[in-house]
Amino acid sequence: MTEEIDFSILTGQEVPTRSFKASEVIFKEDDPATDLYVIQEGRVGIQAGNRLLDTLEGNTIFGEMALVDSAPRSATATAITDVTLVAVSEKQFLFLVTQTPFFALKVMRVLAHRLRASNKCL
Repeated sequence: MTEEIDFSILTGQEVPTRSFKASEVIFKEDDPATDLYVIQEGRVGIQAGNRLLDTLEGNTIFGEMALVDSAPRSATATAITDVTLVAVSEKQFLFLVTQTPFFALKVMRVLAHRLRASNKCL
């Protein structure tokens, strides 16, 4: 379960953040991907078309799929509340995956959880 997978290690003090106001779009479906995001504070909605796929909060990642497969964004991410995010660039992501296998496993667990949840909706 994604609730058990904590990415707070990436959101420590002195880490640059990006802020979005409630209902502001973070990225749109089909946008090119350069970063994944860790939610430091607030809630983010992930939707494809008019369908809400998930609501995320607290030290959870999103946007990782596009970095894994180098494809455009598969969904739109919108701030549900005011949010503070930590952006992880593709270069940082690749470094973390190669240098810390546990980080890679955590990302795979998030992807697996989201795939299983998606399969249940079919």
